[in-house]
Amino acid sequence: MFNTMLFLHVLGAVGMGFYVVLPFMVGRASKLNGGGQGGLADGLVTANRIAQYFLIVQLLTGGYLMSQNDYTVVWMIIVTLLFLAIAAISGIMTKPLKRIVSSIQDGQSATAYIAKARVFSLIVLVLYVVVIYFMKFPIFK
Repeated sequence: MFNTMLFLHVLGAVGMGFYVVLPFMVGRASKLNGGGQGGLADGLVTANRIAQYFLIVQLLTGGYLMSQNDYTVVWMIIVTLLFLAIAAISGIMTKPLKRIVSSIQDGQSATAYIAKARVFSLIVLVLYVVVIYFMKFPIFK
């Protein structure tokens, strides 16, 4: 059971790797024309949704894996809060991404929404890197 959960946990981490490239993809949106921006944003909304499903896999398998070792309570709280922060911010980021698509369809500028999505994607990237650090160097009792 442990090996199965570990495999699923690693698979979830690979799926969440989308958050590493997301800031670069959102930054690319400002260099595209209207239709390109809308298409890219629509694809990013779908990819973000898939990455959020991988985040759920991470939380479930990570909870099981935490129960199998002797980690400190502080480490478990930090890691859980980081994952919840990633989930919250990536969920919040969905709205500006959807607004890019609707703005383009309405013929309006999407620059403000692209900037918001870029900021949120950078925050999620930093949190993801911090989570990877804590996973690589866990704190045992």
